Amino acid sequence: MKKRKRTGKRDAKLYLRLFMATFYLSAFTFGGGYVIITLMQKKFVEEYHWIDEEEMFDLTAIAQSAPGPIAVNGAIVAGYKLAGLPGVLLSVAGAVLPPFFIISLVSVFYQAFRDNRVISLMLEGMQAGVGAVIAAVVLEMIHTLFRGKGRIDSAVIMAGAFLANVVFHIGAVYIFLICIAYGVLKALWEKGRARI
Repeated sequence: MKKRKRTGKRDAKLYLRLFMATFYLSAFTFGGGYVIITLMQKKFVEEYHWIDEEEMFDLTAIAQSAPGPIAVNGAIVAGYKLAGLPGVLLSVAGAVLPPFFIISLVSVFYQAFRDNRVISLMLEGMQAGVGAVIAAVVLEMIHTLFRGKGRIDSAVIMAGAFLANVVFHIGAVYIFLICIAYGVLKALWEKGRARI
């Protein structure tokens, strides 16, 4: 992923927009990292046109593959692509601050929140909404994955990984390592073919 070139006053505007975008996304994302992927796509791809759909798909893969929260990983990749190291720092700050404040507030009033029937019912309702949003993310990722040519290998890998995990109970770490090995071998093979 190439970094975007920046000049002068546009830097300050970009930094502010990047911080505010990640702050907003993090503040209004309920349900974990998979939900933020949809919101990042709407904000970064459709609204600001900072990243195209293919790059967003790559960003999602990197964010999910790296250790740590998906929201922070996504903010790191997007921030670096858009504004280098300052973009990383600002986007990570934007992604981390809202949960920090919210968790701090909840911890102070934990007993009251835990025993409150209205909050309990609200959280149950949010779980159903989160399930729908995660399903939408999966369908959007599948649609993006199969849009281009030569994606049959991706379909085979996806189906194989699903079967390996669900049917044969192979751990996600092993599946992940096999996919990395396949990607490296495929890249080396294509590089060798290009030289011929």
